Amino acid sequence: QVQLVESGGGSVQTGGSLRLSCVVSGDTYSKYCMGWFRQAPGKERAWVSSINTVGTTTYADSVKGRFTISRDNAKNTLYLQMNSLKPEDTAMYYCAAASRPYYLLRSPSDFPYWGQGTQVTVSS
Repeated sequence: QVQLVESGGGSVQTGGSLRLSCVVSGDTYSKYCMGWFRQAPGKERAWVSSINTVGTTTYADSVKGRFTISRDNAKNTLYLQMNSLKPEDTAMYYCAAASRPYYLLRSPSDFPYWGQGTQVTVSS
């Protein structure tokens, strides 16, 4: 059973930075496409960024140029470096995994495995 555990959330002011981490266990991490999603209160879960097994990345327009996704296969860990944070980035952030190695997936329905989430709050 694949398990994902996020950490690194917190409260920051506008313009601040945070780095989220997601540790994966239970299977060979390197074969998974990984993604970050976020969900604000009263809104649907939204895709943020994805990375495939060879390190190709893609971003939602709302975070492009501010967020960076990366993975360390030796540590079974996914990261999301978030810079220049804005109040509209406030949400619960989730990492997700799918055993489709070369794909860059964007839909929540494409990912069968999810973490429990970590809260990010950005104040103005």
